[in-house]
Amino acid sequence: MLAPKMLKSLGISSEDELFEDIPENARIGGIDLPPGIGESEMVEEIDAILSKNRTAEDMPAFLGGGSYRHFSPAVVGEILSRSEFYTSYTPYQPEASQGMLQALFEFQSFMSELTGMDAVNSGMYDWSTALGEAGLMCGRMKHGSKFLLARSVSPERKAVLRTYLKGMDAVIQEVAFDQATGRLDIGDLRGKLSDDVFGVYLENPNYFGVLEEEVDDISAAIGETPFVVGADPLSLAVVRPPSDYGADIVIGEGHHLGNSPNFGGPLIGIFGCRREHIRKMPGRIIGATLDAAGRRAFCMTLQTREQHIRRGKATSNICTNEALMAVAACAYLASVGRSGLMTLAGSNMEQARRLSEMIGKAGGYRSPIFNASHFNEFVIGCPLPVDRLAKSLLERNIQGGISLKQDFKELGEAMLLAVSEMNSEDDIRALVEAMGAIR
Repeated sequence: MLAPKMLKSLGISSEDELFEDIPENARIGGIDLPPGIGESEMVEEIDAILSKNRTAEDMPAFLGGGSYRHFSPAVVGEILSRSEFYTSYTPYQPEASQGMLQALFEFQSFMSELTGMDAVNSGMYDWSTALGEAGLMCGRMKHGSKFLLARSVSPERKAVLRTYLKGMDAVIQEVAFDQATGRLDIGDLRGKLSDDVFGVYLENPNYFGVLEEEVDDISAAIGETPFVVGADPLSLAVVRPPSDYGADIVIGEGHHLGNSPNFGGPLIGIFGCRREHIRKMPGRIIGATLDAAGRRAFCMTLQTREQHIRRGKATSNICTNEALMAVAACAYLASVGRSGLMTLAGSNMEQARRLSEMIGKAGGYRSPIFNASHFNEFVIGCPLPVDRLAKSLLERNIQGGISLKQDFKELGEAMLLAVSEMNSEDDIRALVEAMGAIR
């Protein structure tokens, strides 16, 4: 109950007036809250609730699907903890934000080198919204009503893309994958291409962890239609950059470069394009220039925010969080270095190959389902319901992979497993032994 003095201050006679705008049939009545408790009791109760959680620090974890656990050097946390970075917002005043601007510029430079794109912005919300913005950008590059999307794309990213393109009344068509290899079915792609298609999107590696090998043939089939490629930046340390096979736009997720999964966030979407499309790209771009004294300086070269241009033409949706994650990725890449990143990517691929072979020998499992090269993820076929397998693994204090049964029914009882350098030999052995014992 509000005290009479509070009611008077609000200019109302009773609490009921606070809810007058809510239809009576939509009200749920009073909220049954427990009596108030002291701070120490509250901390004790919350600790008891949190103690039920089991994290990747407490047990082996093989989850992936776009969010990965990698080791982050201590220097990354040290840099992020500096108040100049973690309290910085959009640097409207370049003369007071040179440190943040330089960090974002270096992030763009790193990502441009990895993707091969001429320009990369300083961050989107995540991979999913980067895909949505890429779809809208394709619509600005070419008129049409259809957008082609590889079926072997993350279900979450598909859902976000559909939401973004709904306002355009665009039809999204899925391009099948080859059931034997998991790669894009080029024949199906050619059959669905037409003058009315304004964009094509595929991932390499795709959601199944499969690396596309016929990328040049795919690019040739797409022709002049805007071509969007999604990629894990870590994989780009060892595979061809999308620029090599004709990508107009490259997107991806960079959270695992210096950050941890943290229940799925915070994330940072990567977004780059060719020079000729830069004026149509969303987000902000940091550029290097010279100040009045001829010294090197940094500024926001393109900043398509609604504060700066007409709202109807604004294409930016980034905020503080993405800037901080860009700094994390920049610090991570600078500390790991070119050779370190290549070694890490190669070891992740080897880890995935070895684990897949070991599971295949555990009895009853098809591992991997697809006869193709994989990055750090692969799909297995399970001899028992995949949900039961996942539950049984948890009972053995192991976090298994992602069930594909609901989103990819054609694969049957299938699970997507991911590995990284954080999975020790003991972790891998425990998973394989558990899977061999579960029936």
